[in-house]
Amino acid sequence: MSIAKEFEAKVNDSINKQSIYDTLDLSKIDRESTKTVGKTTSDDPHIVCQNVNVFYGEKQAIKNFSLEIGNHEVISLIGPSGCGKTTFLRTLNRMNDTIDNCRVEGEIKIGEKNIYDKKLNVMSLRAKVGMVFQTPNPFPKSIYDNVAYGPRIHRLAANKNELDAIVEESLRKAGFWDEIKDRLNESGTSLSGGQQQRLCIARAIAVNPEVILMDEPCSALDPIATAQIEHLIDEMSERFTIVIVTHSMQQAPRVSKRTAYFHLGQLIEAGPTREIFTHPKHPLTEGYISGRFG
Repeated sequence: MSIAKEFEAKVNDSINKQSIYDTLDLSKIDRESTKTVGKTTSDDPHIVCQNVNVFYGEKQAIKNFSLEIGNHEVISLIGPSGCGKTTFLRTLNRMNDTIDNCRVEGEIKIGEKNIYDKKLNVMSLRAKVGMVFQTPNPFPKSIYDNVAYGPRIHRLAANKNELDAIVEESLRKAGFWDEIKDRLNESGTSLSGGQQQRLCIARAIAVNPEVILMDEPCSALDPIATAQIEHLIDEMSERFTIVIVTHSMQQAPRVSKRTAYFHLGQLIEAGPTREIFTHPKHPLTEGYISGRFG
């Protein structure tokens, strides 16, 4: 039985019988039982987060977060809106640096580097940790110049021929070359939503990253474009570590083999996606995936 069908059966079973949430005080769970359960470590870690706390002024958005993400792993981050998923995603390429009152404590390593080391070149980090946003955001430039932008500013090509090769390779890796090779001089903003998102993925790939962060990359797309992006994620996992935030309880099982559930800024449960969606260990996880709240 597929994960999706197991998940559907789990939800139906939860709806048809008395749930723990019919008798349990959620606020009491939040105070007394938010210790992370499941497997937070990886046999081949590429990203290691230890005791990470994130503050916006006096408000704490991430609380004592520890998680390892494997090399070439696709991990889905799920949880209710405002639970800290995107905040955590932004810590991985230091996008929170752009927010004046944001403070990050703890340690995050990508490879062997502590990415919050004061000596670290943040521009180089963001080349190694690409970002794909919820809404496609191509530059108001040609398709070619959208993909070539990163290699130019990071001086990855010595001449036009090398830059042409990077653009073609990046579009091929994004599954987009055959569709777009005769339209490279057209504006990136003239493309459909799904095409724009694949262009943004090609732009992220062009600087040869190690990690790709995706913040709800399919939420603005139709089902056909969503399927194309999900297929692309599967192919890209052979070359990159991918961290994806999703609100779709159907998408997470389709794209990832591992899932982490957030609740009110805390990591509640992490583990194999099949286990999270069919046999969650924490009642908060069960409540969320079965639709009791969120």
